[in-house]
Amino acid sequence: MHPKINLKTAALLTLPPMLWAGNAVVGRVVAPLVSPMTLNLLRWAVAFALLLPLAAPVLHRSSALWPSWRRFVLLSMLAIGGYNALLYLSLNTSTPLNVTLVGSSTPVWMLLIGRVFFGTPISHKQWLGAVMSIAGVMLVLCRGDLAVLLQVRLVAGDVYMLLASAAWAYYSWMLVHPTTEPPEIKRDWSAFLLAQIAFGLVWSSLAAGTEWALGLGRLQISWPMAGALMFISLGPALLAYRSWGAGVSRAGPSVAGFFINLTPLFTAVLSAAFLGELPHLYHALAFVLIVGGIAVSSRR
Repeated sequence: MHPKINLKTAALLTLPPMLWAGNAVVGRVVAPLVSPMTLNLLRWAVAFALLLPLAAPVLHRSSALWPSWRRFVLLSMLAIGGYNALLYLSLNTSTPLNVTLVGSSTPVWMLLIGRVFFGTPISHKQWLGAVMSIAGVMLVLCRGDLAVLLQVRLVAGDVYMLLASAAWAYYSWMLVHPTTEPPEIKRDWSAFLLAQIAFGLVWSSLAAGTEWALGLGRLQISWPMAGALMFISLGPALLAYRSWGAGVSRAGPSVAGFFINLTPLFTAVLSAAFLGELPHLYHALAFVLIVGGIAVSSRR
């Protein structure tokens, strides 16, 4: 049985997609100023610096972190290193439409990984919820015109997005089962997140270093760049990851995964707002489908 979604849990799981949508909009704005892997590295470096005063003891030599360092290496590789690297690779080899469409498979990955690796059964309501959620994302992507979807052709680069979705799903399950982190770290959200970021900086540095080695790196220092970096470090990095971890622990990964599909809806609305356009009817219909999928999947 999955816990019933209450208002606080819904708020915790809705905030990350909203912030990640803002990340996508800001990322497009600063794209001419900084290359993707470099932006990701800078984002987590700033997040590390902001979080360090709150949880520095977790990195001390005597900390309980080090006996469990392999688990934190895996957590950071899946969420901070692997997911972001695969997402950026998919955007370099596919279209944003394809990437978002393939990314809408995350709820399905949540269900399948929970069943295969963690022995969690899948109910008929969860499958129905997944179908409704994916249909809502498709409605946003095609802007209410089915002909747009019929023109989509999947390419090899879309495999990267499939792997990224699977990595995020496995990461989410690891947050709650099995929980082998030292209790003193697991109870302290800042220590738990700082430990992940510390190892994640290694993965992000490798990705950014490869980017520059291939001659693809770029960085232009400016005040807009600094403002954007502060936003994505505080919001989509620290606040979103903290909120997601708390929401997953309350609702479970299977239910939480459905909230991911709010991201393209929020992205479309934010983009429309910045462009001065009014929301359309299909935005409302998509919202009904995605939220309906969450409601159906989380019913007892």
